[in-house]
Amino acid sequence: MRRGRFIAVAMGAGFAFLWLPILLLVGYAFSADRIPFQWGGFSLRWFAALAANDRVVDAAMLSLRVAAGSASLAVLLGGTAGWALARYGRFRGRALFGALIGAPLVLPEVVTGLSLLLLFVALEITTGWPQGRGAATVLLAHATLGAAFVAVVVQARLAETDRSLEEAAMDLGATPFTAFRTITLPLIAPALGAGWLLAFTLSLDDVVIASFVSGPAGTTLPMALFAMLRLGLTPEVNALGAVVVIGVGAMLAVAALLLRRRGDSR
Repeated sequence: MRRGRFIAVAMGAGFAFLWLPILLLVGYAFSADRIPFQWGGFSLRWFAALAANDRVVDAAMLSLRVAAGSASLAVLLGGTAGWALARYGRFRGRALFGALIGAPLVLPEVVTGLSLLLLFVALEITTGWPQGRGAATVLLAHATLGAAFVAVVVQARLAETDRSLEEAAMDLGATPFTAFRTITLPLIAPALGAGWLLAFTLSLDDVVIASFVSGPAGTTLPMALFAMLRLGLTPEVNALGAVVVIGVGAMLAVAALLLRRRGDSR
């Protein structure tokens, strides 16, 4: 009984430590007071002010586009790399290839951002592309980071799958591409989906790498939020945080509902 109570108290304290600041932020987003953490009565004025802030809205739309594009490119590159590492066995340069793929996982983001900045500057000097830094360079930088995570997820998924299924399909006359499309791809589809979501989330959350490789036309939402915080905290930041929390909560609720319906149908 004592052990059970201790576990319950510890879990409650842990959840309170994690969620209480978030709930306070959401609550103060509905305050009418101009001071961010002072209650002045219920109001939606800061949500209206946030919607009228073109800079934040444009940065949010840019972040969503960049995150979707970089996640899709990361799935393509990282999925191919993970498939090569899992299916080609030992080949010359495999250790170097695996180290290069996984390097963004262990390198500090400052080092990654600085190295990508130097790469883009060198490319602009030698080839003329990119002409300045903006959304395209941020997308490529985030895809580089996300590809490393996707490769790890796909490689782990393929390591658990039975390769004899693909071999049996080819023994029955299927070409390697047909076997991949009909057997391997459905098996790794959950890993690809998880990798896409992970890369999408990393792109939305990143501010360090984006600060190195972006320009005036590539200000993402985290960068805009960071600039707002440097000028002084405003209730619009609370409203932005509330929108993000409510949006993520709604998506999680929909996903849970779909999974429950899928389980009931079985």
